[in-house]
Amino acid sequence: MKNTLFSIFGLLILLLISNILNAQNGRIEGRVFDATSNEPLPFANVVIRGSTIGATTDFDGRFRIVGLKPGFVILEATYVGYKNAVSAEVQISNAKIEYLEIPMVSFGLSLDEVEVRANPFERTEESPLSLQKLGVSEIETSPGSNRDISRVIQSLPGVGTGVSFRNDIIIRGGGPSEATFYLDGVQIPTINHFATQGSSGGPVGILNADFISSVDFYSGAFPANRGNALSGVFEFSQKEGNKERSRFRASVGASELSLTADGPAGNKSSYIFSVRRSYLQFLFDAIGLPFLPTFNDYQLKWKTRFDKRNELTIVSIGSLDQFKLNTGIKNPTEDQEYILSFLPVNEQWSYAIGAVYRHYKTNSFQTLVLSRNMLNNISYKYPENDESKPRTLDYDSYEVENKVRFENNIRYGAYKFVYMAGAEYSKYFNSTRQLLFVSNELRQIDYNSSLDLFKFQGSAQLSRSFFRDRLMLSAGLRTDASTYSSSMNNPLNQLSPRLSASYVLNERWALIFNTGRYFQLPAYTTLGFRDNNGTLVNRDNDLSYIGSNQVIGGVQFIPKQDVFFSFEMFYKSYFNYPFSLLDSISLANKGADFGVVGAEEVVSNGKGRAYGFEVLNRARLSSGLNMILSYTFVRSEFADRFDNLVASSWDFRHIVALTATQNLGRNWSIGAKWRFNGGLPYTPFDPDKSSLVEAWDAQGGPYLDYSRFNQLRFDPFHQLDVRVDKKYFFDRWSLMFYLDIQNLYNFKAIQQDNLIREKDQNGTFLTTDNGTRYQLRGIPNTAGTVLPTIGIMIEF
Repeated sequence: MKNTLFSIFGLLILLLISNILNAQNGRIEGRVFDATSNEPLPFANVVIRGSTIGATTDFDGRFRIVGLKPGFVILEATYVGYKNAVSAEVQISNAKIEYLEIPMVSFGLSLDEVEVRANPFERTEESPLSLQKLGVSEIETSPGSNRDISRVIQSLPGVGTGVSFRNDIIIRGGGPSEATFYLDGVQIPTINHFATQGSSGGPVGILNADFISSVDFYSGAFPANRGNALSGVFEFSQKEGNKERSRFRASVGASELSLTADGPAGNKSSYIFSVRRSYLQFLFDAIGLPFLPTFNDYQLKWKTRFDKRNELTIVSIGSLDQFKLNTGIKNPTEDQEYILSFLPVNEQWSYAIGAVYRHYKTNSFQTLVLSRNMLNNISYKYPENDESKPRTLDYDSYEVENKVRFENNIRYGAYKFVYMAGAEYSKYFNSTRQLLFVSNELRQIDYNSSLDLFKFQGSAQLSRSFFRDRLMLSAGLRTDASTYSSSMNNPLNQLSPRLSASYVLNERWALIFNTGRYFQLPAYTTLGFRDNNGTLVNRDNDLSYIGSNQVIGGVQFIPKQDVFFSFEMFYKSYFNYPFSLLDSISLANKGADFGVVGAEEVVSNGKGRAYGFEVLNRARLSSGLNMILSYTFVRSEFADRFDNLVASSWDFRHIVALTATQNLGRNWSIGAKWRFNGGLPYTPFDPDKSSLVEAWDAQGGPYLDYSRFNQLRFDPFHQLDVRVDKKYFFDRWSLMFYLDIQNLYNFKAIQQDNLIREKDQNGTFLTTDNGTRYQLRGIPNTAGTVLPTIGIMIEF
């Protein structure tokens, strides 16, 4: 015991001494270049933001800054005739050289006509509003997120979250299936493990935070070359591999172990690769949870620069998710029995791989993207988990997409012109056998569906500045088409124009505006649904693209370089939303639960709206404070079967998000995230239908009473997460710890009571009406508990 204490004491002394004597040996190397032509910019000035430390680029546009203190930094570049530029954020350490590329945009005007000023919150010409950016420090140290990108983005303005542990993305009152995702320009449909097919959510994100250098989030004003989204577009940019030598990072997080390697691959290439595996199944089994999930994933980026005109990037992600029920629990509680009775076994695997080739010319660059992605989803359920009985659910499905996209980005003087053309070949398969209780009778759904689709896209967007860059206008037009049906195959039916404008009143104030029409293809689960006769009933019902007309306007205020305020009002009008004939509700209200969404008969006559306003304050101060504070007021309504607008399942009304981190010095930092969501509407259970033995046994649980759709509302939800980080930077390796505590004050969200079946003393279910009905009763259902986590990361 004494030797153990001395060993621990000695280790603490060693860490303390190494921290005190830690030298400032951090180094950044990089390149400054023209964003359009990729030509190097010699003699550009590059400085660490908030300091006087910097360097000047050489004839090849390269720079080197040495003797830096470890920590997060942003670089600022200035060059005659170009707009000041800020780099992506990067974390400096003694153990490796960080490499940064800083693209700069030419003014296109004479120098005396413009006023240059760098802005870390700068938007684009196409999207002067509703665009937020997250850097490395906000990703790495986000409280309550445990370095899960899918949870990090929940702190962004306008993003609502439920009280469960899922990563559903609900933006400004839209449904959870209305966002699309890009990874280094490659579209990826699945970013969560155990994903809900037909939607976007899941319990754990696939993307590894070790890879991500920045996130661009559009909650509106989508550029024309980014389609198939109604509420959000996410652009994830990945780091490049180390150019000096191979490095490794090993991590232990809240739910998984991971190993990341990066380094050079010859003189012109670099790589970064990671694998992760969860240990949740052991934790869940130890604490007696009724389900045991296991997830695995990989992520890869390879970049080759053939010369200054040509480069190739290859990216790939993949996941393998396994799940089983913990039926071996002795003397399960009523809550455990309730979950075991309805929860199916679910197994998934997915991957996406893409190649991005870019060629630069004097005033333009061209991008060619080839990609393929696939999701395989299996789900099944035995009655009472008795494998000797026929399955009540037997589901096997896959989705495959093969895509090609060409983009040309041209800058000439004050003009910017971007056009795009793309095509996809998609294949969908579904084998479903399921018992359903509909219209007071038991029905067997039994069909196989195979669907082949071709899809086409095209867009063009022109932007131009006026009045010495005070006025910026951008107009775009996009169209999409699909061979699914004759109406979808007509590109004129999916024309989506958009217009953005921003006017700078002075160096602090600006007016911003956008309007546009956007389209999204319904989920494959809906496109490929068939009845028992094998008929594509939704095609016969003239299923259409989902449409949304949107208007956004507001004002921006930048009192000083590192502080940003904005006020935006938004209105979204939905049309052609798939409307469920089974439940008589819009599919916009579904998608935030496990399983499959959209595999049912629908008609494209659903309509709805979401409107409100958003107030945002962001600050990134030299004192080490980084803060995002937002308030969103939103109303979300969709039509019911009587064509009356009623509160949707995402009618939060009030969303408050405050995320703040503070650098305390000596490589300590502390952060907190507080979220408040107004209580969501919900639909009560139908005790009468649920008590029927045939109905209960078919589904393994109670039924919602859709005649009382969303007539009740939960109490508001709020939660405080805190995090403390400590980093040690040695000459050849780094050691990082964090303590993350979710729901610090143990808020309990009261949910709808779960309905369970009564038992007698022998464990037999009690029935009435000659054995045709179960006796049911409610048990309390709450969500939320204090969840502490310790994370360890080692770089070497």
